[in-house]
Amino acid sequence: MANLIEKRPAFTLVEILISVALLSIVMMGLYSALDMQRSSNKKLFNFLQRALDSDKTIMVLYRDILYSDGNITIKKGEFDQFCMNNTSNSLYALSRSKVCWLVAKKDNQLLRSEGNSYKLPLRLESKVAVDKVMKNMVLFDITRTKDEILVMLQASNEEPYSFMLQGIVKPPKKKPKVKKKLKKDNNVTR
Repeated sequence: MANLIEKRPAFTLVEILISVALLSIVMMGLYSALDMQRSSNKKLFNFLQRALDSDKTIMVLYRDILYSDGNITIKKGEFDQFCMNNTSNSLYALSRSKVCWLVAKKDNQLLRSEGNSYKLPLRLESKVAVDKVMKNMVLFDITRTKDEILVMLQASNEEPYSFMLQGIVKPPKKKPKVKKKLKKDNNVTR
């Protein structure tokens, strides 16, 4: 019976060390690839998050203009200041509100202010919500023709956005009511 059992040679210490070294090299390569994939996914997630935030910003601005009554003021400068005196697009559950979009000098931040009745620059007693929308603006330009509004904006290291709304007509100017006085003519014969 002892003859039936074959003797197998065992692994030597050198063979085991070589296999452990090769396995370590393969594992380091896999870890490096996994780390690069994780880093790529994180960068892609951050890019998509910024793009989603930018898209939300564009949609809020678009709706502010679309739901306005057309009473819009634009102040031109390095960055335009853009106010809608009466819009129904509210982020704070106001039935009608005044909304202004402007770029602050600090960090060139695009700001959106919303309230009932206020003037810029804001004062301490103003009850207005101000949202920081985008940072590092390099372009914020609004152009208005008779019934069209063109909006262009871009943050640094981002793709530019532009859109045009048509059919936004300025409301007619209210004519002051003139009271007519009836003159009585005493010289009229009947």
